[in-house]
Parts: sequence; structure tokens; C-alpha cells
Amino acid sequence: MSEPTGKYSITMPRDIAEAAKVRSGHSGLSAYVAAAVARQIERDDLNELIAVGEAEHGPITDEEIQSLRDQLTRVRREQAQHGTSAA
Repeated sequence: MSEPTGKYSITMPRDIAEAAKVRSGHSGLSAYVAAAVARQIERDDLNELIAVGEAEHGPITDEEIQSLRDQLTRVRREQAQHGTSAA
């Protein structure tokens, strides 16, 4: 079941609006903008979660980030070799 919708008026630079119209395809500009806003909200939520974690445990180091990226790359490679999809 779909969430109820509302009609809103927004202002954005014309070039961005035109590019979004071109890319929105058959789903339409409203769906395209709604998806973009939903992604931004997810990013904002993740940034808040990171800030809470860093406040409690200290900043995440570049080495920790690279180690996790390496682990993810290894898992994806192993999954590809075994014919399963990576997350």
C-alpha cells in the first residue's frame, strides 16, 4: 500500500529542474524528486548515526574505513565467484 501524498510547491534552479525532468522518464518528475529527497533523508540519518557513534567511541580513522572497504571487496568477490549477489 502506498503512502498518502501531498502537493507541494518548491523552488529550484531551472537547469537542475530541467535535468531532473529529462532523467525522470515515465515515472515523472514528482517520483524522481521524492526518491532524491528520500535518499537525502537516509544520508542525513546515517550522518547523525555516525556522529553519535563517534561521540561515544571517538572518530573513525582512515585506516578503519579502508579495512572495512577491503573486507567488503573480498566478500563481494567471494559472492561473485559463488554466484550469489552482494549486499
